[in-house]
Amino acid sequence: FSDFRMISLLTYTLKNLPNTSKWALRFCMRPLSSSSQLQAAAASQTKSKKTLAKPNIRNIVVVDGVRTPFLLSGTSYKDLMPHDLARAALSGLLHRTSVPKDVVDYIIFGTVIQEVKTSNVAREAALGAGFSDKTPAHTVTMACISSNQAMTTAVGLIASGQCDVVVAGGVELMSDIPIRHSRKMRKMMLDLNKAKTLAQRLSIISKFRLNFLSPELPAVSEFSTSETMGHSADRLAAAFAISREEQDEYALRSHSLAKKAQDEGLLSDVVPFKVPGRDTVTQDNGIRPSSLDQMAKLKPAFIKPYGTVTAANSSFLTDGASAVLIMAEEKALAMGYKPKAYLRDFMYVSQDPKDQLLLGPTYATPKVLEKAGLTMNDIDVFEFHEAFSGQILANLKAMDSDWFAQNYMGRKAKVGLPPLEKFNNWGGSLSLGHPFGATGCRLVMAAANRLRKEGGQYGLVAACAAGGQVFSICFTCVTDKTSYL
Repeated sequence: FSDFRMISLLTYTLKNLPNTSKWALRFCMRPLSSSSQLQAAAASQTKSKKTLAKPNIRNIVVVDGVRTPFLLSGTSYKDLMPHDLARAALSGLLHRTSVPKDVVDYIIFGTVIQEVKTSNVAREAALGAGFSDKTPAHTVTMACISSNQAMTTAVGLIASGQCDVVVAGGVELMSDIPIRHSRKMRKMMLDLNKAKTLAQRLSIISKFRLNFLSPELPAVSEFSTSETMGHSADRLAAAFAISREEQDEYALRSHSLAKKAQDEGLLSDVVPFKVPGRDTVTQDNGIRPSSLDQMAKLKPAFIKPYGTVTAANSSFLTDGASAVLIMAEEKALAMGYKPKAYLRDFMYVSQDPKDQLLLGPTYATPKVLEKAGLTMNDIDVFEFHEAFSGQILANLKAMDSDWFAQNYMGRKAKVGLPPLEKFNNWGGSLSLGHPFGATGCRLVMAAANRLRKEGGQYGLVAACAAGGQVFSICFTCVTDKTSYL
């Protein structure tokens, strides 16, 4: 157990820096929910409803967005290919918005584990959905924030005047991942293909060994650290003294809120998808509120037997696709659209992939708020990607710590704790699912739809990703009185 603690820089700090026992105790004793003191401090901040528009920069809006139902891998989408799901998302967006296909200037999709037959899945999906072969399309990858990258690439194209209308989205199909032959087998097959004589072929074949047949699976660990994200989440939870019970409670919250949102018809971005040869899928199938007693029976998934991260408090392997229609404001208004949100300031941040792999939201949130000229108290809706319960809770504790801000972030004061009553109110990735390449668009549409439903004005989205990278964006809800914001 001591070796387990020593491998984390954060936990090492607990043992070696001055007064760290007090820091550990402070994290351990502090509950997740906001205290009366925190609520009072938040209430004392000035609500600054100000313009986020910048001079000489085009206003860029999200007109609308859709997604296929997010399904557990190995279920109804298991016989499809990624471009099938991406095509369904594009078709759903066309149906939802009635945007003419020839108006779309560009299409960008994000994905993580690429199907080798459709490496540019954006292009194949666009052609399959009936877009003109004259409409350019490309695919980006940035781990779990791939569709965020697709959206901000769209923002760049519009802001620069290159485009007026861009569709951005993402897709992931974990039911059918590419499994390669071993490197030795691949080399032998390539050499055989180059051989010109029978003698050359026989010489190559004579070198064959049975271990050449061992398959090579896609990596589930960080290339730079050789550590899985789940293992990192377990270490992070331990470093911030987050108990198994706290993690299970947060996961139960996510599933319960998602179920409530689903039952009340709030997940309006979901569009039905008729799976070829199967029934029409109409809703996410990973939302499964359980009980703390049942969740407590599960064994640790990564660090055994003492870990606290389990299948119940982790996001699950998911199939799904999403797409959003992004326009220059003047173009959207000219076409008669009433956009849902203005996309404003965004920020990408990278941290140490070993010990800060999942702490990105803590670092990115204050930077994007400062860039936008906002405070935590200005934000009406928070949507954070939930990779693991422990990851969310560690970020919340770090954001609420002056000590962490001063010693790790070089800041004089803590970031501030997002009020839970504003946080992921319609569930999150733990319950709705996490198709790696598609989650970013879901987060943005969830925030935009919540702002309109709840009467809010400012939203903030944050998501961590493999490699220690993170994305965060501030945007404003579009109402009849906020066209100037």
